[in-house]
Amino acid sequence: MLAYIAERKQAGTSNGTINRDLDLLRGVLKRAKRWHMMTEDIRPLPKGHNVGRALAHDEKLRVLKLAATKPEWQNARLAAVLALNTTMQAGEVRGLRWEVVDFIERTITVRRNTTKTDAGERVIPLNADAWAAILELRKRAKLLFGAEPQPDWYVFPHKEGFTKPDPARPMSGWRTAWRNLTRAIHCPACGQLQKPAEKCRNIECGADISKVKSPTHGLRFHDLRHHAITELSEGQASDQTIMSIAGHISPKMLRLYSHVRMQAKRKALEALSGGGSGGGYRTNRDTNSLAQSTTQAQVNKNGGADGIRTHQPYCKS
Repeated sequence: MLAYIAERKQAGTSNGTINRDLDLLRGVLKRAKRWHMMTEDIRPLPKGHNVGRALAHDEKLRVLKLAATKPEWQNARLAAVLALNTTMQAGEVRGLRWEVVDFIERTITVRRNTTKTDAGERVIPLNADAWAAILELRKRAKLLFGAEPQPDWYVFPHKEGFTKPDPARPMSGWRTAWRNLTRAIHCPACGQLQKPAEKCRNIECGADISKVKSPTHGLRFHDLRHHAITELSEGQASDQTIMSIAGHISPKMLRLYSHVRMQAKRKALEALSGGGSGGGYRTNRDTNSLAQSTTQAQVNKNGGADGIRTHQPYCKS
């Protein structure tokens, strides 16, 4: 059994997958009355807790700009915009119906049955970017079906291959588009956008691109939710505000975002001590310079270049 675990680890299998395999083998061995022979030696492997990844500003811009370059990435782009601006998960975005969109208040109501988690029902105000995405989706629905979206229609209607879109069913997802979008690279020689490969697909170029890797390679759609909550935390949003927008968040996650808030505060305060362009006091020389400027201003007030004094000093004869 230990040799099996070592072999799986060497092959790059995650600890979670190995633990699931061990659970299956444990059940078989218990049925065969043999598990007691190795129960002391086999323990579940520790699992990492990847809560999510926050994007750098240039990574966020890259994803959104690339997504706008191909029609087949339209669903992924619009879903990403909503996730980045509402903290919604992929299941919540797919499960949206037009009945939960309030065009007067500019809000979206996320209901419990639209997600597998216990994020809970919540009303999310739509900022300018999210509102623009909703209007684009509404316009697309009118073009596809020739009428205003009905309340029970899905915002992201089902469509597979060359079949006709069905607004009464939700789309299955945008996994392929998201994978291609986040892994797409530009050839350093000719600049052509393409999938990772050994050589550039541009016949006239043919450059070696085997070592070129997208900075967003491996980015999960769920990471967009993490990024949105991170930006809320950096904007000094309270735990109550974050939970009202994002739904249920574990105590561990709240501690993580509290740490993010502290880092944002520390960075802001560091700027005051000269780390940024805020013009803060850096040394005693700055303080002395301020004092000298104040003294000079007082001298100018009492007696300027024109020689006129508003106050004559007292002289004892």
